[in-house]
Amino acid sequence: MKGIIYARYSSDNQREESIDGQIRECRAYADRQGIQIIDTYIDRAMTAKTDNRPDFQRMIKDSAKKEFEVIIVWKLDRFARNRFDSAKYKMILKQNGVRVISATEAISENPEGILLEAMLEGMAEYYSAELAEKVIRGQTENAYNCKFNGGTIPFGFTIDNNHHFQINTDLAPYVCIAFQMYDEGFTMKEIAAEFKRKGVKNSRGTEFTINTISNILSNRRYIGEYKYRDIVIPDGIPAIVDKDLFERVQQQIKKNKKAPARYKADADYILTTKLYCGKCMSFMVGESGTSRNETTYRYYKCITAKRKNGCDKKAVKKDWIEDIVIKQVKRVVFDDALIEAIADRVYRLQDQESNTLILLKKQLAETEKSLGNLLTAIEQGIITPTTKTRFEELEQQKQDLQIEIAKENIKKPVLTKEQILFWLHRFRNIDTDRIKQRKRLVDSFVNSVILYDDRIEFYFNYNEGARTLTLEELSKSSDLLASAPPYE
Repeated sequence: MKGIIYARYSSDNQREESIDGQIRECRAYADRQGIQIIDTYIDRAMTAKTDNRPDFQRMIKDSAKKEFEVIIVWKLDRFARNRFDSAKYKMILKQNGVRVISATEAISENPEGILLEAMLEGMAEYYSAELAEKVIRGQTENAYNCKFNGGTIPFGFTIDNNHHFQINTDLAPYVCIAFQMYDEGFTMKEIAAEFKRKGVKNSRGTEFTINTISNILSNRRYIGEYKYRDIVIPDGIPAIVDKDLFERVQQQIKKNKKAPARYKADADYILTTKLYCGKCMSFMVGESGTSRNETTYRYYKCITAKRKNGCDKKAVKKDWIEDIVIKQVKRVVFDDALIEAIADRVYRLQDQESNTLILLKKQLAETEKSLGNLLTAIEQGIITPTTKTRFEELEQQKQDLQIEIAKENIKKPVLTKEQILFWLHRFRNIDTDRIKQRKRLVDSFVNSVILYDDRIEFYFNYNEGARTLTLEELSKSSDLLASAPPYE
């Protein structure tokens, strides 16, 4: 797992040495958790009451490059002290696959912010649904006519004026070469290197990689198959590759995937960065193994125990622990009194103005006071050569501040309590058999889970305390333990 460190100190009560201390503790935490630090972002003499911090903004922008998965801060107030800003930027980071972790705090100090983040994300999804349906209707009609529906044009094809696929006679031969080379035993890496040597660029104008070669070799468009969502039309577009060659390549790809150490299991471990070992407080990370009969087994294992660095915590079965966590979250979601209390907390959170808005309003009041004093002086005949210039400056300053206040208000949508309850109740309809939905449920409500040998502690995003359940209690309330022994 790759990560970066964000450190900050404010000029009023901290010095440069505090940055060194923050980075030292963050690096020690990263070493314990097996996180590879690839960069450090530092804001000096900057307050977290505002998001106008150069390295902070650079970090948020860099998260879109997908080069790191976690941001480690000494304490969460280094990231943001304004809870709305915290929720806003954590949602951006989440969309980029990045999570913020405190090196010194096991539980978030502002759990309501995570719920607000989930509400904003849900609202955006809900209001885009109608537009998405309209777009899908139009694209479905295109699909029945085998028309191009947008996106990146597959390498080897071109799109004519009627939006139909046509063969690109300059690039299509390289598609055939890729299939022939793989059929003859060349690896995807070797094919990419050959294309690089010949100066061939992919559809985005960049050099070929293993991934782009893999996408070509598995793309059924090259045998003429048109597909859009559930619509599949054989021979709907011109074919570039012979079907027999295509099938031979698919068999070879399948065979290579089963080769020892060729690829690792890519199961989605939904408790990654949330499940901790109760013995050493390190992350428990996903791992898998395959038996002689090719059955795949998946576990969470303490990263310290995995490295044999002093912890003897046993690996726990992935499905067992994930099912227990999902069940505990569902108890929260279906508790009417608790959902009502959570909605109240999130609703009250919105009443807290951001520090930026408070400062802008204060500046506006001072500007209006100065304008009033200047008008009084003019009425009394006190006029100097600079009066007009000063009056125009204050008027422009007032107008600018009013615009900034309007922008700040737009940034912060106000949800009614009924809207919040609506979004919370939607979690009751989530299909927990689907990985994406299970992950969303966990990300919205679970802060961390600590697994001991005799008990499990659940820390949720709606409070600061822990819910503790012993394995004995779990065995009495559920058949999970009986049906799936927890340890490897």
